[in-house]
Amino acid sequence: MIKVKNTDLIQVDQEKCTQCGLCIAVCRGVLSMGDDGLEVIRSVCIGCGQCVAICPQSALDNAKSPLIKQMPLKEMPVLDAATAAQFLRSRRSIRDYHQRSVPREKVLQLLDIARMAPTACNSQGIAYHVVTNSDTLRAIATVVTQWAEGELNRDSAMAASPWAPNSAAQIEIYHQTSEDIVLRSAPCFIVAIADKNSPAPVRDNAYLSLAYAQLFATSIGLGTCWAGLFEYCAASGYEPLLNLLDMPADMRVISGLMVGYPKYTYQRLVDRNPLQVTWQ
Repeated sequence: MIKVKNTDLIQVDQEKCTQCGLCIAVCRGVLSMGDDGLEVIRSVCIGCGQCVAICPQSALDNAKSPLIKQMPLKEMPVLDAATAAQFLRSRRSIRDYHQRSVPREKVLQLLDIARMAPTACNSQGIAYHVVTNSDTLRAIATVVTQWAEGELNRDSAMAASPWAPNSAAQIEIYHQTSEDIVLRSAPCFIVAIADKNSPAPVRDNAYLSLAYAQLFATSIGLGTCWAGLFEYCAASGYEPLLNLLDMPADMRVISGLMVGYPKYTYQRLVDRNPLQVTWQ
C-alpha cells in the first residue's frame, strides 16, 4: 500500500485510509496521489470540506474544514419529486404577521441554516443584524418610506422604474392608513450585512443565504418576505436609515428579510409565467 503522508492542510489516518481516491475525485485540483502518497499540489484550497465529507472511512481531515465539525450523514434525505415540488411552490411572501415576537432561539435556528447556503468558491462572508425592537422597526419603516417618496418625486432611477406606480400606490396607502408598507409590521427583521472590503461576491452570497432562510422558515412555522424598498434605500447610503441600524463602520447592508408568524394560511399554489427554455 502507498504510504499517505500528512501535511499542514491534510491529515490522514493511515490505518483507515484505503487509497480509494474519492477525496481526489471531488477536490478542485488541490489533492493528488503521488509516488509518496496523497499530496497537496496547489495552495488554493477553499475549505469546502468535500474531501472530508466524501471519505467513507473518516480517514481524512482538513485544517480548513475539520472532520470534528462535520455531521455524519447515514442516509441522504431525498424528498420524492411531487413532495419537493409542492414544498417549493407553497412558499409565499408573507405580508401579514401575527403581532407575536419570534423567540431568539428560532431566529438562531433559521440563521444557522442560512449560513449553510452555497457561495462562490465557499467565500461566505455574510453576517446578520437582527432587529426586534418595535420602536426601531417602526422608525426603519418610516425613514424608508420618506426616502422612497423623495425618490419618486425627482428624476431618479426609482422614478423611471416600471415598478414606480406600485411604489407610489404603496406610499399613498401609507398616507391614508399609516400602514407599514416597508416591513409589513413584521416583529423581526433580519439584515444581511458584509465587510465593506470583502473580496467575495457578497450580494449573490446574501441572496442565496436568505433564500435558504425563506425555505427553511416554513418548516419551523415562520413566514418571510424580502424587503425591497429597504434594500434600495440602504444601497443609496441614506444616512437616516444607516444611523438607525447602528452597525459597525466597516460593515455594509446587503439585503433584508422580514420574519414572523403568518397571519393567514394560503389554500392554493400560485402559478407563474409559462416556462421558457432554449436548447442547444
